[in-house]
Amino acid sequence: MFQPQTYVLALLLMFVTMLCWGSWANTVKACPGYRFQLFYWDYVIGLFLGAVVWGLTLGSFGSYGRPVLPDLLQADTTHVAYALAGGAIFNVANLLLVAAIDIAGLAVAFPVGIGLALVVGAISSYIFSPSGNPLLLFGGIALVTIAIVLDALAYRLREVHHKSLSARGVVISLLAGLLMGSFYPFVSRSMTGEHALGPYAITLVFAVGVGLCALPVNYLLMRRPLIGGAVSMRGYWSARRSWHGWGILGGGIWCTGAVFNFVASRAHIVGPAVSYSIGQGATMVSAAWGVFVWKEFAGAPGRSKTLLVWMFVFFVCGLTAIALAPVY
Repeated sequence: MFQPQTYVLALLLMFVTMLCWGSWANTVKACPGYRFQLFYWDYVIGLFLGAVVWGLTLGSFGSYGRPVLPDLLQADTTHVAYALAGGAIFNVANLLLVAAIDIAGLAVAFPVGIGLALVVGAISSYIFSPSGNPLLLFGGIALVTIAIVLDALAYRLREVHHKSLSARGVVISLLAGLLMGSFYPFVSRSMTGEHALGPYAITLVFAVGVGLCALPVNYLLMRRPLIGGAVSMRGYWSARRSWHGWGILGGGIWCTGAVFNFVASRAHIVGPAVSYSIGQGATMVSAAWGVFVWKEFAGAPGRSKTLLVWMFVFFVCGLTAIALAPVY
């Protein structure tokens, strides 16, 4: 299988992760009127297909480690269970995140939710597998935390006339963030020790965990949605073909980011805490999409836009510190 042997290449993979994880949610915005519960079925299909494609290509060629299929066969039950659990936790978090995007928009749901996930995931991953300069790593995480607060304040100013809606969007984003930050330690555990899974094999098992969890949880959200009325599967079968395509593409984009992130985390100089932290720079990417492309803050007051500028500054500084942590 393919595995980067230099930090520069591993860093490139982590930045691709950041772009993928920060951009996939645009596929939700490309389907106006398509309920997110229905969109999510296509997203899960795309996630699984992406895992298969990467596993049979990069995961099956190269001189490092085992190809993906022998890797799956040698794994023990414990490591597979960790990967399935990680997928299930991610699924619940992602469903809440997509709901938050529906309510609050990309410029808010991602910085608040994924920003919090960065803090939770990085700290828990570092405790499990310490790697990198802790001063730079946790200093960068602190800067990102400040950026999250600034974004939440900017959103509050924008939504001054819609307080109940804004409160719901922020609360759901926070819940999504707490869960999103909790899945990565399970991924790390499944790739550690004897009979562990490699990064391509774990992506396949992870995708299965997402699908198994989505069946009951997404169905429940169809019956009892967080916003709006109940959703019927008739809407899925009658949806435009392009909407199904956008959903599958969204899952494939996220999966690409996940594969590259899991691969980079196995590089000897990187470690899971740094890999996850840089990948979750997706927050800044998604906020840029929301602000500059979808114009979610077009009518916001000047103070709100000033806070957004400082949010980007703190995110860039924080991510730079995290990226330097393995080197110094």
